[in-house]
Amino acid sequence: MEIRFVDEIDSTHVWLCNAVKNGDVTEPFALYAKTQNNGVGSRGNSWQGFSGNLFLSFAIPVNMLPNDLPQASTSIYFSYLLLEFLRNLGSKAWLKWPNDFYLNDKKIGGTITAKIKDFFVVSIGINLAHAQKEYATLDIELSAQNIVSSFIPSLEIFPSWKQIFSKYKLEFQFSQNFGVHMDGKLVSLTQARLHPDGSIEIEGKKVYSLR
Repeated sequence: MEIRFVDEIDSTHVWLCNAVKNGDVTEPFALYAKTQNNGVGSRGNSWQGFSGNLFLSFAIPVNMLPNDLPQASTSIYFSYLLLEFLRNLGSKAWLKWPNDFYLNDKKIGGTITAKIKDFFVVSIGINLAHAQKEYATLDIELSAQNIVSSFIPSLEIFPSWKQIFSKYKLEFQFSQNFGVHMDGKLVSLTQARLHPDGSIEIEGKKVYSLR
């Protein structure tokens, strides 16, 4: 996979989505930045771009991914792959449904995913060195370059969704202490039921991570 680094960018996610749309990216490709000025978070929110944190986007062709992966749960899938990478290095981070990285009860990052043509564009932000006061930073010392140089090359042989989900479902209980935004309001996950396709059933509705 080609990996490109830039000192500064508005948004790695927006740049890579546009590059795929325009046909400038036709093979697996990753982009990361030292500083991001206008990052995209979930529900259209911005993600604060402190220098020294991880701002990473990568494009993976759909046909490289396991056949059993529900496309609407791609965010869970890639988030958990990175989570396993961090845990193997000693982190105690966990994944709040569907795509937020947490340390104890504070968010340290998140994932957004978009399907563009025959690619998934996956963008991950992690607070490695700096965080606003309501957030936290990763509990192990890693640079963005450390993560990119080790994690991205591992994205060649993908485990099945069944393998990832069997591990993720064991920690879903931690998510049930929190809430999720649904139809413009924050809804408790206390009674949420996790389905094998990665969706949850809550208040009689089935909700997917990719909307």
